[in-house]
Amino acid sequence: MIKKYFYFLALVLLLFSCRKQEDVVTLNDQYINSLKQERENKDREMMQGSDSPFNRDSTAKFEPLKYYKPTAEFIFKSKLHINDKQNPVTIYGTRGEARKAITFGYVVLNYKGKDYKLNVYKNIGQNGQSYYSVWFTDRTTGNETYPVGRYLDFELNANPEYIYTLDFNRAYNPYCAYSDLYTCAIPTKEDYLDFEIKAGEKNFHSKLNTETK
Repeated sequence: MIKKYFYFLALVLLLFSCRKQEDVVTLNDQYINSLKQERENKDREMMQGSDSPFNRDSTAKFEPLKYYKPTAEFIFKSKLHINDKQNPVTIYGTRGEARKAITFGYVVLNYKGKDYKLNVYKNIGQNGQSYYSVWFTDRTTGNETYPVGRYLDFELNANPEYIYTLDFNRAYNPYCAYSDLYTCAIPTKEDYLDFEIKAGEKNFHSKLNTETK
């Protein structure tokens, strides 16, 4: 019995050390420096850009955006599962306006041994071109993160076997998080992930933000 216990303990420690080594490889210096540069560039764009909500709305006061510290825990990989029936859905904006989208497919995030489905929506822009959207809420929503939800960029790859990287360190707030002049899509109940995603951008107006860049 004692030998079995120590064997089990050694196996647990080995798996843990492998996971920690994976984190070190994923979040190497190049990745961390690249993410830091992206965040600094976004701050500069928000402060100086002509299309920035802080320059279009005189009541919006700029300050550096708030983020969680980079972590490998919320970087996922998944194929895109395209829906057989791509049903049109109505998505509402923060001003209550109805928008049309299509539930194009979904990705699967495996977190702590449990699979979570995250929808990918197909939208048609004003220029008639298609683009794809991922938005979500989670257990941090309305507390440490923006109450409406957050977004992830998603660029469709033509290869059906392509493995996408869903990096929540790059999750961001829509413009309506900074200014009431903007309206943004509200994630639906199906876009809720039932765990805390402590990665990416925090709530801009929250006083609870203690971890920064």
